[in-house]
Amino acid sequence: MTAITSDTPATRQAIPFVLLAQVILIANSFIMLYPVVVMVLSAFKTTGEIFEHPFALPDFTQVGNFAKVLGETAMPTYFVNSVLVTGTSIILILVLGTMAGYAVARYESRTNTFILLFFLAGLMLPLKLAVIPLFILLRDLGLLDSRWSLIVTYTAIGLPSTVFIMAGFLRTLPAELEDAARIDGASEPRIMWSVMLPLARPPMAIAAIQNAVPIWNDFFFPLVFIQTDARKTLPQGLTTFMGEYTTDWGMLFAGLTIAAAPITLLYIALSRQFIQGMTAGAVK
Repeated sequence: MTAITSDTPATRQAIPFVLLAQVILIANSFIMLYPVVVMVLSAFKTTGEIFEHPFALPDFTQVGNFAKVLGETAMPTYFVNSVLVTGTSIILILVLGTMAGYAVARYESRTNTFILLFFLAGLMLPLKLAVIPLFILLRDLGLLDSRWSLIVTYTAIGLPSTVFIMAGFLRTLPAELEDAARIDGASEPRIMWSVMLPLARPPMAIAAIQNAVPIWNDFFFPLVFIQTDARKTLPQGLTTFMGEYTTDWGMLFAGLTIAAAPITLLYIALSRQFIQGMTAGAVK
């Protein structure tokens, strides 16, 4: 009998494509990680060492830049402001976006399509185009130069994408789950929070990461709305490390490393949920 092998012409043709894909992915990973590695290495060097030996490994015991950033500047204040603004914004986005997405996806109504299109319109209209009316509105509400001016703005920006993600996922859940909970006497809020939301953790992780990164890194709105130094966030506060004539690049890279660490750790912590959400429905 002739042995059946997997070395078919189709398999032999697929191997070069697999190798090419791996080469492209490795090259892309190198391109993406190279600036991050240089930033971290430069954080342990002085400005002179950065220009003299930009690619050399530093002495990792030299933490003077981090000590100066945390002890001699307002970096801790900027960090706390960024945590408060980003954390509060993400909580509001997830709570309001999940509730709206649940209502659109699970309740039959003639206005559901209109409501969903209303939220989707927010994805097509950049809020930065309306910065002048937004500035006037926040001024009239007395929210200028406060963290709430940023929180309200970021929540409005993040809601459309969150409603879109949550509504699309919640529509795929079987109606039998709700019917069984109603038979057991569960109320509508209990069905949402105890039955549906535990199954919706992957899309919530996607919505959280998708909104947390631009909020944490945003420079435009803090520059427009915040004037007091004690209320500045990290991207705006890091500009104080750059002088008119000289710049302490070691301190700047140390500040950038501290600023990049929380969002990187958040992605690592939610990576499993993020991948599950991205691949949901790929395998049945």
